[in-house]
Amino acid sequence: MLAFCIRRIAQAAVVMLVVGLIAFALFRFVGDPVVFMLGQDATPQDRARMSAELGLDQPFHLQYARFVGRALHGEFGLSLRQLRPVSTLFRERLPATLELAIAAALFALAVGIPMGVYAALRRRSWLTQAFLVLSLAGVALPTFLIGILLILVFAVQLGWLPSFGRGETVALGAWSTGLLTASGLKALILPAITLGLYQMTLIMRLTRAEMLEVLRTDYIRFARARGLTDRAVYFRHGLYNTLVPVITIAGLQLGSIIAFAIITETVFQWPGMGLLFIQSVMFADVPVMAAYLCLIALVFVVINFVVDLLYHVVDPRLRLELAAAR
Repeated sequence: MLAFCIRRIAQAAVVMLVVGLIAFALFRFVGDPVVFMLGQDATPQDRARMSAELGLDQPFHLQYARFVGRALHGEFGLSLRQLRPVSTLFRERLPATLELAIAAALFALAVGIPMGVYAALRRRSWLTQAFLVLSLAGVALPTFLIGILLILVFAVQLGWLPSFGRGETVALGAWSTGLLTASGLKALILPAITLGLYQMTLIMRLTRAEMLEVLRTDYIRFARARGLTDRAVYFRHGLYNTLVPVITIAGLQLGSIIAFAIITETVFQWPGMGLLFIQSVMFADVPVMAAYLCLIALVFVVINFVVDLLYHVVDPRLRLELAAAR
């Protein structure tokens, strides 16, 4: 297991270096930040001075080496738009994004898995058909349209929930949370449903398909022949063996939720890192954009590592294969 972890960590380090290089190279072509900062009327001397102060006059490899060195210490330089440390901006926006992503993931899991199990066990019921139609709508409709529809119904017409913002927040040290206030909880509902609806429908359909496949296996027939109750057959044997692919998709989707929260945060003006990234793109704020992409890559790398470890917890066959490979 130790060799497996070391190998995964080495692969993750290579992935992060490559992602950082690609991000830093691509975002150099989105615009000139000096023009945004000084305006079109700035003199060539002013532009040269500002480029020198920001280090933009140095060769690309030196800029990238400085970026990697700072990233290893948790620093990503200064934001060219706000002239503040990028790490400080991320610390301020990270709580909002994580709360939204975790709420969306919990919604997707808490609703998707029971719906998938029910749809597998009650294949001909009208409720199963309704679930399948809902899943098609969740997959087909784009996220921004779902958000706009929810705002139109629940914020504009019914007036039950706020249409933008994070609501009232409470500071717990360096962490700010809206989960301890009524307005913060109400503000979280619509963005969390919007962000988690696609993942919920995906998990539901995957759980249903895997559950149907597992229920046709020989060990399920043997469990029935032993006289086990339907509850034991469905949940102790069927659902447990369905969880391996569900864990894979759920883990990857958690990274997707954080990565693609950009659209939801923009629609609801949620003050998270996704909205910060959109604002940085408009201003050609290369340090913020590169740091954001590296952070998202790190999230996916960590989630993949955790999912691989969970495989060995859930599926004993993988533990036997790992032991045999030693």
